[in-house]
Amino acid sequence: MSNLISMSKKLGAFALVISICAGAGISQDSQELKAERDASQKLKGEHPLIAIAKSKPSTLRPELVGVHPRVFLTQAEIDQLKQKTLTQKELWQTTLSRVRALTAEPAKPPAEERRAQNEVGIGIAEAAFVYKITGDKKYLDAAKKYMDAAVSYDVWGYSYNKPNVDLAAGHLLYGMGWGYDLLYHDLTAAERDKYRNKLIKQARLLYEYFKPKTGKSYSYSQNHTFIPVTGLAIAAYALMGETPEAADWAATSRAIYDRVLATYSEDGYYYEGMEYWIFSTPWLVHYMDAQLHATGEDLYPTTPGLRLAHKYVSHATLPGGEFNFDFGDIYAGPITRARKGDDYERERINGHFRSNYNILYNLANRYGNGEAQGVADWLKSKGQINAEEFWTFIWYNQAIRAVPIEQQAKWHYFPDHEVVYWRSSWDDKATAFAFKAGPPEGHAATKKLESFPDWRLSSGHAHPDAGSFIIWSNGKYLTGDSGYAGVPMTEHHNTVVIGGKGQGSEGKGHDAFSEVPYGRLNDITIRDLKMDNGGLSLVADLTSAYQPDVGVEKFARRFSFTTPAEFLIEDSIKMTRPELITSYLHSDWAIIERGGRFEFEGGKLTAEILEPKMFGQVIGPNFLTAPGPPGSVDKGAREERGVRLAISTKQPETAANFKIRLRITP
Repeated sequence: MSNLISMSKKLGAFALVISICAGAGISQDSQELKAERDASQKLKGEHPLIAIAKSKPSTLRPELVGVHPRVFLTQAEIDQLKQKTLTQKELWQTTLSRVRALTAEPAKPPAEERRAQNEVGIGIAEAAFVYKITGDKKYLDAAKKYMDAAVSYDVWGYSYNKPNVDLAAGHLLYGMGWGYDLLYHDLTAAERDKYRNKLIKQARLLYEYFKPKTGKSYSYSQNHTFIPVTGLAIAAYALMGETPEAADWAATSRAIYDRVLATYSEDGYYYEGMEYWIFSTPWLVHYMDAQLHATGEDLYPTTPGLRLAHKYVSHATLPGGEFNFDFGDIYAGPITRARKGDDYERERINGHFRSNYNILYNLANRYGNGEAQGVADWLKSKGQINAEEFWTFIWYNQAIRAVPIEQQAKWHYFPDHEVVYWRSSWDDKATAFAFKAGPPEGHAATKKLESFPDWRLSSGHAHPDAGSFIIWSNGKYLTGDSGYAGVPMTEHHNTVVIGGKGQGSEGKGHDAFSEVPYGRLNDITIRDLKMDNGGLSLVADLTSAYQPDVGVEKFARRFSFTTPAEFLIEDSIKMTRPELITSYLHSDWAIIERGGRFEFEGGKLTAEILEPKMFGQVIGPNFLTAPGPPGSVDKGAREERGVRLAISTKQPETAANFKIRLRITP
């Protein structure tokens, strides 16, 4: 096999495959769907959510009963926002420029193209809100056109996979529910009946699916639970008083969200990856905002991970603001970074990255957090945009004094998820890297699983990547991950495979951890961490990342960086039996062997194998299973994503030491 592998001639074919398969919102396979249907043997008797539903607030504040609008805003608050258009002219003009219902026709039924119905849901809310501010009938007509499209869809979502109860249903219940609430007095009686009847029909279907039953478990921390439930809650508060069922919808949503927020990240890191933070987090804050406004219950103070979310967003953003550190299921790796493929086009409007940074303006306001405000300002300055710009206008509070990004810490450790980020500065040409070695949903999940027997993990968006790292410098991705995979494998990351076996229960589907006791994963940890301007050093215990049958007795990886340019990766591995041990390093485009060294990305990064003295090496293409269609995410096409270097012991060993020096070159 040639020592030089280039991908530049293959982009067109890859982009075609990616345009069909990849991206957020197609994220489950048959095993994950089966787990949703099967009754849990841990649960007997009355479901714990029933008691929660009875004890938590889910009724309208007295002053909102019989009033419209009321879900997120009252008419008095809308009138105040009319004044805000005079003081925040730029934000308001951006809002007006992004009303999709004016520029794009809603998808025609059955509208089962990926995300087509999602856009309709968001478009309804967008146009309805702008109408209430401006009074311009063109926005009312546009909102009703989108609402009529939603009514015309017999199935909300995909007829072949979780019809009426998944992500599209959540989007449409949100948009149409709030649109109905906002436009209540602007609709005829016949129009109200039409939209109300459709909302009741769809909310009823979703409620029947999510309501607690004996033995029913929930993937509370997974977006396929909380996005639909957010839509159900908003429809409930919009229709409360018009259908008696709305009370049950609201109470069940509140009970489910009790667990959703209890199982949310403790340290701000988002285990599904940055693409899913962008896709999912708006729904968390939409629920919490609606709950606060409709009932008066403030859930923000008891959700510490959202208080820290700006740390994750800032540090997971690569220098320059165009891309992210791509741990987990996120885009298409080298293809996306080459500005090719459907993932790149879908997440950008006129070349601007749609990152939903506006959520940080909301969190800055809720927590009085100047750092969050500063991160949002920074991302805005990089040209990033949002899926719902009208919320940027609503959320932004100029009274929150921003802490400029240059004054914020350049490194951060997420102790619950065991992920470390470091950068030399916040400049576009900075050197930045990240290292990951922890349980997929954080250490805190261990005790929470004991406390919540109704919680079913669905960690497929996390990857079997303990001990892996990503390096970026001088505007270039030098080594790292492979992107969203239908079947995530350890060999797709900068870490170690033993005897041909990777971490967790990889290779059996989308969830690489489905057959691993979480207590075992909890033993994956980082220790002896030191970070300062001069660099970083740490030791990761990776022993428990591998199943017992792999035979790992002890695996410690020491990772260090010394400014300005040198990394050292030292592995000490002991086995219970002889096995071939292989360490992987990845490149987006090319790896060349030259003079006893390996050059990545045209020589921008070099690798020297210091130990073992004798080793096997293979440079070749990095193949993976791309994500497949909804419900069959593990059935995607075989796809080439970048190049990888495999360094192996010459023969099976019971003990091995690897020492690899990486140097960034100017």
